[in-house]
Amino acid sequence: MTVLHLADEGEAADLAAFLSRLLHYDRSAAVRLQAAGTALAVFGRPPSFEVLAVRAVGLAKPYESGLDVTLDVTVSAGELLEGVAETAVTAAVPAAVTGPPWAGVLPPRGDWRPEAGLPAAGELRAMVGAAVGEFRRRTEELAPERRTRAELDRIGRDIWSRTVGDTGLPVRAVHAAQSLGFLRPTAGPAAAGGTRGAAQDAALFSSGAWLRLRTPYGSIAVRRAGSGGLGLSVR
Repeated sequence: MTVLHLADEGEAADLAAFLSRLLHYDRSAAVRLQAAGTALAVFGRPPSFEVLAVRAVGLAKPYESGLDVTLDVTVSAGELLEGVAETAVTAAVPAAVTGPPWAGVLPPRGDWRPEAGLPAAGELRAMVGAAVGEFRRRTEELAPERRTRAELDRIGRDIWSRTVGDTGLPVRAVHAAQSLGFLRPTAGPAAAGGTRGAAQDAALFSSGAWLRLRTPYGSIAVRRAGSGGLGLSVR
């Protein structure tokens, strides 16, 4: 069994928290792992948000297993979580599984260009809070006979498909970042001293058909509306 040596206990704890949040939305969630050198990328897709979540994890030493110097495998998120040992700062990689369709289509590795117009992280959190409040108010105003799953889904689509200003980024991508722990407030010296402390705010990037909301704690990637089949990276 392949065992990954993580950079520190903080990386192990954050990886475990990310996997736990994915499993909250899908108990049978799968994740795709890609490791090269001292970097591990963990890709997941929480079904409620229709986005791709990416968690970067630092490794204590360059990945190498036998003659392989890179790792690319889709595994059960639950089994991977069971293999994370925070005190030992390791993660045992479980056996590969047949990946869901999204696992074969990932955002591009490079050519990401900065996009202007994204509010600061605090404003993004406030935006999500306001959207959640609107959803609650509108559903509570429904007559009992109209409070159906179809109507709740319609209200949700109306709210979460809105874009953040003129950026083209759907609000559901920001909601996903908040729910997965990527938009947490920066907490003074402790946050500034870790491996993710250099970046203090959220940023938006684009590459082909993709938009990527990046924070110090992870990224959310989403296809642009009406992008068709452009910009796919099948790996």
